[in-house]
Amino acid sequence: MLTKRIIPCLDVQEGRVVKGVRFRELRDAGDPAALAELYMKEGADELVFLDISASSAGRGTMLEWVETVADRLFIPFTVGGGISSAEQARDIVALGADKISLNTSAVTEPGLISRCAALLGSQAVVLAVDARRKSKSSWEVMIKGGSIETGIDLLSWVEHACSLGCGEILLTSMDSDGTLDGFDTECIEAVSSSVPVPVIASGGAGNTLHFLEAFLAGADAALAASVFHFGTIRIGALKKDLDALSIPVRILEDD
Repeated sequence: MLTKRIIPCLDVQEGRVVKGVRFRELRDAGDPAALAELYMKEGADELVFLDISASSAGRGTMLEWVETVADRLFIPFTVGGGISSAEQARDIVALGADKISLNTSAVTEPGLISRCAALLGSQAVVLAVDARRKSKSSWEVMIKGGSIETGIDLLSWVEHACSLGCGEILLTSMDSDGTLDGFDTECIEAVSSSVPVPVIASGGAGNTLHFLEAFLAGADAALAASVFHFGTIRIGALKKDLDALSIPVRILEDD
C-alpha cells in the first residue's frame, strides 16, 4: 500500500513565510530555508512553496530563495506562484525544484498545463486549485490568491486539467483555510473520485483526526501550514499517531 504523505506548505511573500486565515490577516512565520530544513528533519515527505503575491502583483515567482532551499533539502519540493510560461517552469526546476504548481495561469491559459507537461513530464506539474463552496455539492474555482471569482465549476475544471496533463491536484478549501476546524472532506471526496491523479488536501488542519479524515475521504497527501509553523503539531508525532490509526506513513528511523 502506498504511504500517505504529510506536506508542510510555506506561503512566501517578499522572501518570508507568512500565514493567515482564509487568505487574509497574514503574519510572519519565518525564513523559508530554515523552516524547510526543520520540516525535513522532522519527517516531512515533501514541501510546497507558494509565492502567494506573484499572480496578484502581476510578476513571476521570486527565485532568489528557491536555490537556497534546494541546497538544504533532500526531499521533493514544489514551487508555485506567478508561473506563466513553460520556460519559467523549466527555470524553477533547473534551480532544484522537483515540481511546479500552476493556479491562476492555468485557468487563464489552460494550454500552459500541456506545455509544462510536455517539457517537464506530467509528474512535475501540479494543478493548485483554490475552491469556494457554492452549495452542498458544488464549489467554484477562485484565482489570484482567492480574490477573483471565475464561475468555473471545480469538478469540471480538475477533470479538464487532468486531460491536459497535470499529474497531481493540490486542492485548497478557501472556506476552511487557516481555521483549524478540519478539511472539507466532502470536497476532497468529490475531487478524489473524479480524477485519476493523486490529490493533496489543503485547508483547515487543526489536529491529528483532521488528517485522518482527509485520508479516509480519499486524499493521497495532506498539506498544512498553521499547525506546523506555530508548533501546534509536530510532524513526527503526527505520523506516529496516524500509524497507530492504521494510516500507512513513512516514519523516520530515528523516531
